[in-house]
Amino acid sequence: MLSARDNDALTRVGPGTPMGELMRQYWIPACLSSELEPDGEPMRLLLLGEQLIAFRDSAGRIGIMEHRCPHRCASLFFGRNEQNGLRCVYHGWKFDVEGNCLEMPNVPASQDFKSKVKTKAYKVVERAGLVWTYMGPRAEAPPLPEIEALMLPEDERSLRVHQRECNWLQSLEGDIDTSHFGFLHIGSVDADDVDPATMHRWSIVDRAPDYHTRETEWGTMYTAYREAEPGTYYYRFAHFLLPFFTHTPNGSFHDQIQCTINVPMDDTHTMTYNVGWTKRTPPLQTLKTGEPIPGLPPDMTYLPRTNDWYGRWRLAANRDNDYFIDREMQRRSNYSGIQGIGRQDQAMIECMGEIVDRSLEHLAPSDRMIMVTRRRLLNAARDLQNDKKVPATVDGAHIYRGARGGAFLAPMDLDWGEAYTRNLRNAFSPLGMLMAQAAE
Repeated sequence: MLSARDNDALTRVGPGTPMGELMRQYWIPACLSSELEPDGEPMRLLLLGEQLIAFRDSAGRIGIMEHRCPHRCASLFFGRNEQNGLRCVYHGWKFDVEGNCLEMPNVPASQDFKSKVKTKAYKVVERAGLVWTYMGPRAEAPPLPEIEALMLPEDERSLRVHQRECNWLQSLEGDIDTSHFGFLHIGSVDADDVDPATMHRWSIVDRAPDYHTRETEWGTMYTAYREAEPGTYYYRFAHFLLPFFTHTPNGSFHDQIQCTINVPMDDTHTMTYNVGWTKRTPPLQTLKTGEPIPGLPPDMTYLPRTNDWYGRWRLAANRDNDYFIDREMQRRSNYSGIQGIGRQDQAMIECMGEIVDRSLEHLAPSDRMIMVTRRRLLNAARDLQNDKKVPATVDGAHIYRGARGGAFLAPMDLDWGEAYTRNLRNAFSPLGMLMAQAAE
């Protein structure tokens, strides 16, 4: 159970809120690089409760700024993106990507004061197919996070995005609550239905594992473990990385390079990015017959894009149509009756409401990771609020290198932390020695 006060502190992300200020210490994914074209139309962008405008100028530079023109507050969404600047159509004032006023064409030259006018604009960089922005207080921004999936070569990286109509923490907690995998996603599958040679069958043999959790420099980590081959445990490791990254365990640890990013648009909407390595070993997806596990193949069909604040990357399956639940399929072959892992997750986290009342929960041992992560977030936000202390990952971007999700078998007499470190040291990475160095 979480108090209303703590729940409010965890979920609110606007300027001045504890969690909002914590997130503003970091670089934040704003949108896909592909969404902005040189001299293309400006795009409404909602980020941490702030209404912004994003555009790419003639030279390819990106601007992210307050959407209101500092002259008379008309929205720059209607602006003309031309000749390395965004021009307000109300009176023609023009701004560059840094928010500097370049022209005041409705003001006589003798009375021009453009050097004194600047609209709020944020620092921007591009990496991993994403536009990142720094919304924090520092004159010089901290380094970008050195998360393995975000450093992959472009031709070996997959990138998917979709919007969720719920608070960011609900979305993130769905990633680190992996005990639901054996029910929501594969609840209709028996151990005899899958390849007997795959170690991942143990997640079906035993759907009620034990857990270890730990706070780390990057955030929190946990493993679900159960008996497997004689004298061994089957481990599934996952991580939360400050402030809104997760590594899920759905794959083999030796080459599982994946990251999910749950970026708050505002208190009740989240943009979720999934970044992964295209050459990793596929996770448990097929039956021993070679057929796909019923309900697992994804369905990422989007609604038509619109120009409103919530008009991007909305899935066609949503709460208004009950995520296209098929009750006959639910009775016959698919535990949830909803097609696709992403859609199944979305249905569960959105059906709780826009911001779930966590005082109604009855948490179980399988929820240890959620408990530890909430405490970690609250402590980090309060350390910043009370003592101006930022988490180590703000300036220590290399700390993220120590986190990788995935599954492996290890001897029962080996400490779980040592088992993780050994597997991390031996894990394959297209980034060369990155992970081996992280394990030192």
